[in-house]
Amino acid sequence: MSPEVWAVFLGYAVPMVISPGPGNTVLALSGARFGVRGTGAFWLGFEIGNILLCLLYGLGFGALLLQYPQSHTVMLWAGAAYVLYLAWGFLKSAAPGKKAPEVERMGVGSGIISVLLNVKIHSMVAVMFAQFLRPDRALAPQVAALTVAFLLVGIVCHFPWIYGGKVILGRFTSEKALRIQGLLFAGLMVGVAVYMVAV
Repeated sequence: MSPEVWAVFLGYAVPMVISPGPGNTVLALSGARFGVRGTGAFWLGFEIGNILLCLLYGLGFGALLLQYPQSHTVMLWAGAAYVLYLAWGFLKSAAPGKKAPEVERMGVGSGIISVLLNVKIHSMVAVMFAQFLRPDRALAPQVAALTVAFLLVGIVCHFPWIYGGKVILGRFTSEKALRIQGLLFAGLMVGVAVYMVAV
């Protein structure tokens, strides 16, 4: 692609990837609880999920979804259910107890699942390939180039969410503050799930 087309690609991808959504919310919450290093496995899974989606859509999965539009509804409800599952984990962390509440770190698998069930990312990737694939050129090199570019944009744009969560919310580590965070994060996740199915 020409430098001008790459500039248009960045103008599309950066605002879409860095904008608030279910994925960035979970990255920020994980950053608050576990810091950048503790979020590393989940973040890795998140970016692997983005690569998988890019390869799937770039190599034809998008056409399959257009053929079966009901699959969008299934993905939407599955994604909302997964976000509610995450909310339950934060809610459990807010339960009163003798020790400071703990939340399990999310690993690579959780990162992949959170992307594969995120309708916002599906839409973003589908539109990206619809806009930037050229039918008169070889498919595989274009898909590879767009996938790598999307991965780099993701890494750069997701880091501020993780680090911001660590810096802003990571200061509050008392038992009471962690319980309040657990309730707040659970509420945010429920809000995200409702938003996903309502919009």
